[in-house]
Amino acid sequence: MYRFVLTRQWVCLTLVALVLIPVMIKLGFWQYHRHERRVSDNRLIAANLDAKPVPVTELTSPGHTVPRSDYWRTVTATGTFDAAHEVVVRMRTNSDDRVGFHVITPLLLADGRVALVNRGWVAGGGDPQAYPPVPAAPTGEVTVTGRLKADETSGGSGIKDRSGLPDRQVMLINSEQQARALGRPVLGGYLELTDPVPGNGEPEPVGAPDHDSIGAHMAYAIQWWLFAAGVPVGWVVLLRREQRERAEAAAAEAARDAGENAPARA
Repeated sequence: MYRFVLTRQWVCLTLVALVLIPVMIKLGFWQYHRHERRVSDNRLIAANLDAKPVPVTELTSPGHTVPRSDYWRTVTATGTFDAAHEVVVRMRTNSDDRVGFHVITPLLLADGRVALVNRGWVAGGGDPQAYPPVPAAPTGEVTVTGRLKADETSGGSGIKDRSGLPDRQVMLINSEQQARALGRPVLGGYLELTDPVPGNGEPEPVGAPDHDSIGAHMAYAIQWWLFAAGVPVGWVVLLRREQRERAEAAAAEAARDAGENAPARA
């Protein structure tokens, strides 16, 4: 009755179905793991943002790689801004998706070490090769509060670290690069400034990371698993329809043959 499943068409269809099922199951688990990672990140961000501020030197030091567990921790630092060695980071967007620069100003600590401070976003000027208009950093000794972030790398950010850029412009916020430029020990990572808030909103403060949305990864996971379950169901439906159509065709052919072979009436 079902010998037709041995035809080339049905063998190919069956092989495709057998390949699709595990692929869809794997895609479902991929989305599920992305969902779990997002939930875990949200918990980490919320916990670190709510944690009591600590001196930045308790969490990082020159050459230190900030671990993920310390991302977004609220830290403080006291020192004087070194505006002469301030740099801007190209191709950064603000909350309105406008492209501009992040302003990175070294903060010279009392012990001679340096903490990099991202003071926020500024728009570019008319000439993309020129240093943009940047509001001056506070003078004298200041205490700043910010969110601790890890050094940016091309591998981690996907941003190509280009050479030959205009003076005092960089592509990445990286403590090792700035240590070479400054000739001073620089604490690993950097601070996203949250206090004091710049006057008139310039530079525009970098917004806090989103930790409320979980995305649609779980919905996508369930969708993939439903697709995987639907493949064998669809295969059975097609099998039965094919068998029914073949049976009906065979019955019609038998009836036609019977009619042609019936003796003619006198």
